Amino acid sequence: MSEVRIKAEPRTEFGKGAARRVRRAGKVPAVLYGHGTPPRHISLPGHELMLALKTPNVLLRLEGLEGPDDGELALPKAVQRNVVTGFLEHVDLLLVRRGEQVEVDVPLRFVGTHAPGGVLEEHLVALPVRADATRIPEEIEVSLDGLEIGGSIYVRDVRLPDGVTAAAEPDEVVVHLLPALTASELAEAVEGATETGAGAAAG
Repeated sequence: MSEVRIKAEPRTEFGKGAARRVRRAGKVPAVLYGHGTPPRHISLPGHELMLALKTPNVLLRLEGLEGPDDGELALPKAVQRNVVTGFLEHVDLLLVRRGEQVEVDVPLRFVGTHAPGGVLEEHLVALPVRADATRIPEEIEVSLDGLEIGGSIYVRDVRLPDGVTAAAEPDEVVVHLLPALTASELAEAVEGATETGAGAAAG
C-alpha cells in the first residue's frame, strides 16, 4: 500500500471562522485521534492532501509536529468535501501502528469474463475488510470467470490477500448476473416508467 509523507502543523484556533482561515491559506483542517490519546487539531497542505487521497486508504506519515506525533502514521477515516466545489473541507485521521489491525473499505475490481447475454448487477463496489494498518490492499480483484446467468458471487467466494479477512457477512452478495432484457421487455419497461412518471406529474 502507499505511504505519503506530508507536512502537518498544529492548530491552536478552532471554530468555523478559524477553519475558514485555514482553508483560505490553502490548507485543510484535520483532527488526529487514536490510541487513547486526546484528539489533536492540525492542518495539512490542501494540494498535497488532495493528491494523496486519490489512493484509497493511503497512509499519511505526519512530519513537522513536535513531540510523539512527529513521524506518526495516520489513516484518513472521514473526508468532508464541499458539495458544490468538491474541495476538501475537513479530514479525520486515525493514528495507526505497524501490526495494528484496522477495518477499512477496499475497492473491488471485477476481472475476467462472465457468460454472454448477461447484465452485471454490482451489489458491492468496495468490501469491508480487516488488515494490518500498513498492509491494506489498494484494491481486491473479483474474478467473473465461470459466472453463469442467474448466478451470484458472494463475499465468501472472494479471494483475499494473505493477512486480510472480510468484515462483511459471508453470504452477502457481491455481484449477480442478470439475464439481458429482450427488445420487447425493454420497450415495456420504458413504457411503464413513462406512464409512472406521467401519473406522478398529474397527481
